[in-house]
Amino acid sequence: MSKILITGAAGFIGMHVAKVLLAQGHQVHGIDNINDYYETSLKDARLAQISGHANFTFAKLDIADTSNLLAFFDKGQFDTVIHLAAQAGVRYSITNPHAYAQSNLVGFVNVLEGCRHHGVKHLVYASSSSVYGGNAKMPFSESDSVDHPVSLYAATKKANELMAHTYSHLYGLPTTGLRFFTVYGPWGRPDMAPFLFAKAMLSGEPIKVFNHGNMRRDFTYIDDIVDGVVAVAGRPAEANPHFDGLHPDAATSWAPYRVFNIGRSEPVPLMDFISELAAALSVTPQLDFQPMAPGDVAATYSDTSSLVDWTTVEPKVSLSEGVAKFVAWYRTYYSV
Repeated sequence: MSKILITGAAGFIGMHVAKVLLAQGHQVHGIDNINDYYETSLKDARLAQISGHANFTFAKLDIADTSNLLAFFDKGQFDTVIHLAAQAGVRYSITNPHAYAQSNLVGFVNVLEGCRHHGVKHLVYASSSSVYGGNAKMPFSESDSVDHPVSLYAATKKANELMAHTYSHLYGLPTTGLRFFTVYGPWGRPDMAPFLFAKAMLSGEPIKVFNHGNMRRDFTYIDDIVDGVVAVAGRPAEANPHFDGLHPDAATSWAPYRVFNIGRSEPVPLMDFISELAAALSVTPQLDFQPMAPGDVAATYSDTSSLVDWTTVEPKVSLSEGVAKFVAWYRTYYSV
């Protein structure tokens, strides 16, 4: 049994990861600041799914609160940290950049310092497919350069990877970054397309379809994401003995540092996703075609071969199955 800290435990991925780890018998400690970026009632409801477990404890805590976070690490003595707390959202970073600086930069340094000074054996942290920015080569590979972000959110996630590498090099802290690709499913985030589309469709309102529908997303069901996170957490990053500084592999290092894509490796045209969701909801959607939103990208497509080699975990849930499960939960939770 391991002692594991999950930051962002009231979040979409955090709650699901906690449930699996608790079922495996681990001792899980969760923190979250329960901010109002979206409805806090949903975060409270997620926590209710895990708060009754004997091996789970929770503290309301902001990772940007340096003194209190480090004091929490003092008391915790965690084996593994799964860092999922962050200010999320590409479009929100256009209007509120300082929230990203505090949570994703200051908060990340605080987590790194907590791990460094308290003997944490492995830090797993959330990066994002957004780091690929203006890259046109598909599928996206972790070995590719990602130096052209198109949103501040993406820039902070790339910064997290660089910061993690520094701590892996200087202090031997094993760090693994996970670039999540368009995660969806029950208990998801209300600011993401499945929620926004479902709400509009059931209300008879038009849905905003950006880039006139010419988008593709590597939609990945939450259970497949969680399987990857848990598997990675159980195998700390290692140094690459074949690392070549003359031809550096961006996904590995001479230090105990790794970065993995975690997705389905099946980019779905946005219009196909809309059709799948509409069919599951038994509605005819009204479409409001819009130009490309600032900071957005036309397509995401993950090469997950490295993750499969490292963990043997592969995605199992098809789009139709995942959408059906999301719709069933959505109708129950919102009584619609």
